[in-house]
Amino acid sequence: MLFRQFVNDDLGCASYLVGDEHAGIAVAVDPPYAVEPLLDDASRHGVRILSGHGRLALEHGIPVRVHSLAEAAFAHDPLEDRTEIEVGDVLIRTIHTPGHRPEHCAFVVDELIALTGDSLFVGDAARPDLAVAAREGARDLFTSLERLAALGDDVEVYPGHVAGSLCGGNMSPDRCSTIARERTTNPALHFTDVQAFVLESASISAPRPPTTERVVAINRGPWLARPDVPNELHDPVGATVLDVRPFAVYAAGHLHGAINVPEESSSFATRAGFVLAAGERVALHARTRAEALSAARKLWAVGILELDGYLMEEQAPETLAVVDVDELKRLLETADVQLVDVRESSERDDGYIPGSKNIPYRLLRKLGPGALERSRPVVTVCESGARATIAASLLQRDGFDVRAVAEGGVATFAGDVVSFRRCGA
Repeated sequence: MLFRQFVNDDLGCASYLVGDEHAGIAVAVDPPYAVEPLLDDASRHGVRILSGHGRLALEHGIPVRVHSLAEAAFAHDPLEDRTEIEVGDVLIRTIHTPGHRPEHCAFVVDELIALTGDSLFVGDAARPDLAVAAREGARDLFTSLERLAALGDDVEVYPGHVAGSLCGGNMSPDRCSTIARERTTNPALHFTDVQAFVLESASISAPRPPTTERVVAINRGPWLARPDVPNELHDPVGATVLDVRPFAVYAAGHLHGAINVPEESSSFATRAGFVLAAGERVALHARTRAEALSAARKLWAVGILELDGYLMEEQAPETLAVVDVDELKRLLETADVQLVDVRESSERDDGYIPGSKNIPYRLLRKLGPGALERSRPVVTVCESGARATIAASLLQRDGFDVRAVAEGGVATFAGDVVSFRRCGA
């Protein structure tokens, strides 16, 4: 058997190549938008891919298999519960596992490996609120998890998402597991009552992935080819500038109105998706062409395709001030500043700085102008600095006098911090 896992660390998404190396054939399961690593690996192992999705279908003529509930707008072979697919001497059995999405399927490979996709994760289960009402999805997911938990103890679990994805909330950093281990350690498999499971899993505090509808539409078809490689620009000409350089470089000098989301940071594409409007024309500001193209590829993977090009503008005169946590304590004691905690509201339960206003960074373009006073300086803070710097760039773009706590945050603040438990928690 040929079995290969591919992980997009920026998004926490996993894809698989499964086949019979002796027979020279394989299938791609949940292939990524960037299909080149799968194709390269298939070539190295001397296998031909017989089934895939997206760019594999559009650019390479590879057939597609999906469940009929996907309402696919492309030619495909329908998958149903218990459909068996022979790939040489390797047998792949389909289990229809709705919950995350109505059409979702898991795949059992030779009764040895379960590709659980967006149903059972390592240490967690998929969120049920992205395609249908959360309670409806949770009821379906409960049944799907029961079916997966009934597989053999030694069956290995390989999920469609790993830690870092917004499709789950408490995933283990491990990228695989076993059914026996998940039965023992995964809280989602400890429920025996469907109503208790629905109550817990439908109460979701994690933000909805920002480009869900866009990605679903792309997956449903018609297929979209990979965009052209962006060209260098000399003027953004009305496009929103997404500055993908490290924050320290951005703070020392950037173009007026630029939004900073560093390409090298974790979850770059997800964070960019939160602060860019759907369909917004974007010009990247990067240090090098390689940095710009890396950012572009990551943005394409979440359906952000509207890139005008990239700039490497050295004349970027606008700066952004920073404060450290010690300076923040002094500022709060001596100056009239607005402190904005840009974490999610659920994160404040463990501790927040008294007097801070909570506006998650992903909502600042929508809520910031009306929720803050323009006559008073603003300081942004989060847990460790990464989101505070994004937030500061958004507020400066909107005309606020703003500083960011770029290193550290609430977790390292030396002053008073308030914590509380929510009613019923």
